[in-house]
Amino acid sequence: MEIVKEPEITELEERTVAYVSFVGNYVGNVEVFAELFGKLGNWAGTKQLMGPETLFLSAYYNDPAVTPPEDLRLDACMTIGDDVEVEGEIRKQKLPGGKFVLMRAELTGAEEYTAAWEKIVGWLVQNGLEIDMSRGVSYEIYLNDPEEHPEKYHIIDICMPIN
Repeated sequence: MEIVKEPEITELEERTVAYVSFVGNYVGNVEVFAELFGKLGNWAGTKQLMGPETLFLSAYYNDPAVTPPEDLRLDACMTIGDDVEVEGEIRKQKLPGGKFVLMRAELTGAEEYTAAWEKIVGWLVQNGLEIDMSRGVSYEIYLNDPEEHPEKYHIIDICMPIN
C-alpha cells in the first residue's frame, strides 16, 4: 500500500447516486463487490449512463470492528443525474456532503483495503478528530479500474465524515 495523498480535511459535495444494497459480511469478500457493481454496471450500461464524469463508490454505514458481520451495511453506488429514474433493486439516494477527511491510496490488491482504513482512522485519532455519526456514511471512491492498471493497482479515495 502506498499513500498517494496524506489525509486532509476537505469539503465534499452532496452526490446523487444509483445504488444496490447489501447486508452481511463483505469484509475481504471480493465476490460481493463484483456482484453488486456488476448489477449496477449492467443497469447503467443499458441506459448509457456511464461517462467520464461518472464516479463509482462504496458507501459504508457501520464499523466492522464493532458491528457483527451479519449486520454490516454497504451500498455499491455510481453517480447519476438528479433526473435519472431507477427501478427494481437499483435505488436512488443523495449521499451527504460536508466536512470529510480524505486520503488517497494505491493498493496492490483487495487485501490492502483494511490497512488503508486503519491508516485513516489512526490519523483521525492522532489529530483529535471525531467521525460525524449524524451523517452516518463513509465512502471509498474508485479512481481507476484495477484491470486496466499495468500493475493491477486499486487507486482509491477514502472519505470519512468529521465534526
